[in-house]
Amino acid sequence: MTTARAYVDTETTSLRADRRAWEIAVVLDDPAVHGVVEKSWFVLLEDLDLGNADLMSLKIGRFFERHPEHSNRYPHGVRVGGEKHVLAEVEAMTRGAHIIGGVPGFDADVLGARMRARGICPSWHYHLIDFETLIVGYVRGRGEPVPELPWKSDDLSRLIGVEPPGDDERHTALGDARWARRVWEKVMG
Repeated sequence: MTTARAYVDTETTSLRADRRAWEIAVVLDDPAVHGVVEKSWFVLLEDLDLGNADLMSLKIGRFFERHPEHSNRYPHGVRVGGEKHVLAEVEAMTRGAHIIGGVPGFDADVLGARMRARGICPSWHYHLIDFETLIVGYVRGRGEPVPELPWKSDDLSRLIGVEPPGDDERHTALGDARWARRVWEKVMG
């Protein structure tokens, strides 16, 4: 039996342990349902504790420009909901799946902490897969050199011919989750 893969990304209010995810995306590739499902959510402002946010983190994800409640723009298909409701949907979608992403521990930590705070048990597979590490192993396995630490995900991705998201998609949860899937397919396909 093949385990589902959940390509996950979040945009958060800070880098600290008490951060909140204000945007979450999951691209689920589940052989049991024979297809790929993409979903993304924005968490309601009232659940974000913006008084504890870091301005630079908000700028990187273009929070003020992109959050629907802040920008008054609700693009087609956008989901906006309370944190508990959004996290319950994320938990259901990732249940039993391997989480894959760029530094997925960061995303799993914020999602797991907030799920537990809301009475939800995170249930994804405990083996997280970091696409940066995956790329480095793939490149080294081909006998090619890899960049020195610290790695830059854009540079690593280009080493295998996968272009990172463009300016409009970069540092959006769905854009980065799709990127993780493209990397996985290039390396594993």
